[in-house]
Amino acid sequence: MCNACFNDDKIKTFTTFTVEYKGCIIVVKNVPCLECQICGEITFTDEVSECLERLVNSAKSVLQEISVIDYSKAA
Repeated sequence: MCNACFNDDKIKTFTTFTVEYKGCIIVVKNVPCLECQICGEITFTDEVSECLERLVNSAKSVLQEISVIDYSKAA
């Protein structure tokens, strides 16, 4: 169920997740998600959220100005 509009019409798709941290940008592309077909709200499963957290924390330790990570290759 969508947290924004409470509709049950979600599809599995992919998105790009972006975080700004201390003036650096971390981009994770090809992230699996559920997208509401009514309002466009994106949600992640618990497993994907945990993996995103690990990937972002790893990128934070390097602190490059821009980091781009392909989820499908890093997960």
